[in-house]
Amino acid sequence: MMTTTVAAPATTAPAAKAQVKRSWTQHGLLFVAPFLLVYVAFLVWPTLLGLRMSFTDVNIAGSNDRFVGFSNYAEAFGDPRMWRSLWNTLVFTVLSTVPLVLLGLGLALLVHNLRFVQWLWRLSFFGPFLLPSAVVSILWLQMIYPPEYGLLNGTLGTDVLWLGDPGTAMWSVVLTTVWWTVGFNFLLYLAALQSIPQHLYEAAAIDGASAWDKLRSITLPMLGRTTALIVVLQLLASLKVFDQIYLMTGGGPEDATRPIIEYAYDVGFTGYRIGYASAVSYILFVLIVIVSLVQLRLFRKRAEVSS
Repeated sequence: MMTTTVAAPATTAPAAKAQVKRSWTQHGLLFVAPFLLVYVAFLVWPTLLGLRMSFTDVNIAGSNDRFVGFSNYAEAFGDPRMWRSLWNTLVFTVLSTVPLVLLGLGLALLVHNLRFVQWLWRLSFFGPFLLPSAVVSILWLQMIYPPEYGLLNGTLGTDVLWLGDPGTAMWSVVLTTVWWTVGFNFLLYLAALQSIPQHLYEAAAIDGASAWDKLRSITLPMLGRTTALIVVLQLLASLKVFDQIYLMTGGGPEDATRPIIEYAYDVGFTGYRIGYASAVSYILFVLIVIVSLVQLRLFRKRAEVSS
């Protein structure tokens, strides 16, 4: 009697692919799990906790955790000091973003066209960006802005209280910030300039294009994406300004330089009103999200038009 052996059906190709995909997914999750845990513990959870606290009257000791609804937000929108600090933040953003973008581009163009000791110029322009905010603030406080012996008054022959006058304090902080952080934008622009194909300039030179024509028709259009990135990053960084203003002026004189983050810090850790400080912080958070979405939409439309 002959016995017939039936072979087991072979695993189909789609099933095998699905099994391999599941295996890779499981291994991938294992690799990213440490980062996800840190991300949730130090960003997601504090964000959700702060949102919850903004609807309570909790203080710095953690007591009086009473739900108050939108009372903190209503108080913030009726608080003239909150509006003043928000206005100071917007003024600082405008005054710092424009020179930081233009000066970063100008320095990058200068260094890109220099043919000698480029490393020295790169180090000179980027070096201040590596300094901590405390070092920069002390440097300008002790050497540049003192009315009696400061380098600025000594050079100009004046005796202006640069950080003590409400009319000049914000401009002084902006000047310090530009000197300190322009190196980052300079480095981004320089890297973008070095990636522009050289044959475009050679073809333009054959056609008799001047240096201005090359800049207007080749360089600036090719730097469009880099400029969009720098503007977005600069706006977000300026809206979150805190360190240098807190260290140099403490928000004064007469609240002329106090940004909204410092105001939230003051009401939270000096006034002990953590719930109200959280509400103020989330007002800034919503503003930053709106600015980011508007910038993204504008740049997307511009990219669609150019393409």
